[in-house]
Amino acid sequence: MKIALLGYGRMGKSIEAIAVNRSHTIVLKVSDTTSNFDFSDADVAIDFSIPSAAVTNIKKALDAGIPVISGTTGWLDNYNEIIDYCNTKNGTFLYASNFSLGVNIFFELNKKLSELMSGFSEYTTEIEEIHHTQKLDAPSGTAITLAEQIIEHTDYKNWTLDTAEPKEIHIEAKRIEGIPGTHEITYNSEIDAISIKHTAHSRQGFAMGAVIAAEWIKNKKGIFSMKDVLNIG
Repeated sequence: MKIALLGYGRMGKSIEAIAVNRSHTIVLKVSDTTSNFDFSDADVAIDFSIPSAAVTNIKKALDAGIPVISGTTGWLDNYNEIIDYCNTKNGTFLYASNFSLGVNIFFELNKKLSELMSGFSEYTTEIEEIHHTQKLDAPSGTAITLAEQIIEHTDYKNWTLDTAEPKEIHIEAKRIEGIPGTHEITYNSEIDAISIKHTAHSRQGFAMGAVIAAEWIKNKKGIFSMKDVLNIG
């Protein structure tokens, strides 16, 4: 498979190493400053660029008829625009806030726990996420996904990085050098606390998931998620 890498930072380089090891070829590497590029040799594009470039990169790939896997976060105010654009182009698009197999299992645990906790108003809910200092957006896309899952199954209305008002989930976003990604959800009451936590030991799980998604999506049409790739939930 011939892969175009949209974004060639740490994640892009990790994806390249795994893809080449799985006998794929990288035919295009787009840095954050690249403006003109050609998808003619690519079978699929994997986008781990920066938030300000993601929408343009994704649209260019869809214009070229190339399936796009995107793991860039911080641009999701434009998500519905991209979905509509993909449908107009009869294209193929998969977005995931996190490509790790473990995190996607964690998402399913989070949904189940939020369902179980929905009837217990004595518990308050908090999310903590920790990432490396090079991460540009806060909170992480994964933390937002976790919060949205909880909101869907409980009486919470939204999430905030500030001091939480009633019916708000507080997300604490920390940036510490060398931390690939940690997410913890805590339900706290006066008498006890319940927590679930996922800790990434390296970027390899994210990169492997993105390559597996690219392998899976080739020759498909439509809008997909990692649940489709992994057949979970």
